[in-house]
Amino acid sequence: MQGAKDSFYIALRDRIAAVNPARTVLVRGVVRPGVLAEENELAVSYPPANAFRLRWTELSVSAEGAMPLVRMRCEIRYATSGNAGNGGMDRGRMLAAMDAELAAALNSVPQSIVKTDYAAPAGPQVAGSKVFWTDVEFGPLVTEGEQLERLAGVNVYSYQEAGEL
Repeated sequence: MQGAKDSFYIALRDRIAAVNPARTVLVRGVVRPGVLAEENELAVSYPPANAFRLRWTELSVSAEGAMPLVRMRCEIRYATSGNAGNGGMDRGRMLAAMDAELAAALNSVPQSIVKTDYAAPAGPQVAGSKVFWTDVEFGPLVTEGEQLERLAGVNVYSYQEAGEL
């Protein structure tokens, strides 16, 4: 399952970077594409704005068929206070831009990627099966102080291969 989660994260990160190369986040002094997997990051006292934060919330495994089919729910949370140069008065436009980036990244074809084990001692190893996902579902807009935020979700599927955790 970890290979599927990592593969989905890498696919989303790379697609967001292609849609908007300026969507970045500073993490421990390093500028990276603006997509973070919460389970892989150290806890911070504040969540970064203007970045997509992934959280895995549900897991089910169906044993019907030749290989077990794993379904995982990925929640994607993001927020913006707008541009400081505009006094935050453009926060609605900035959130709409993030909505469009996420839709472009997840709803475009193909909605799949080859599953890869990024933790293999010899470097990334292709597993042979695919990771695939549904269209993104957008939750309601929430106002938290000066920030606008949204929670989106997507179901991610993969086949569990022998020996895979």
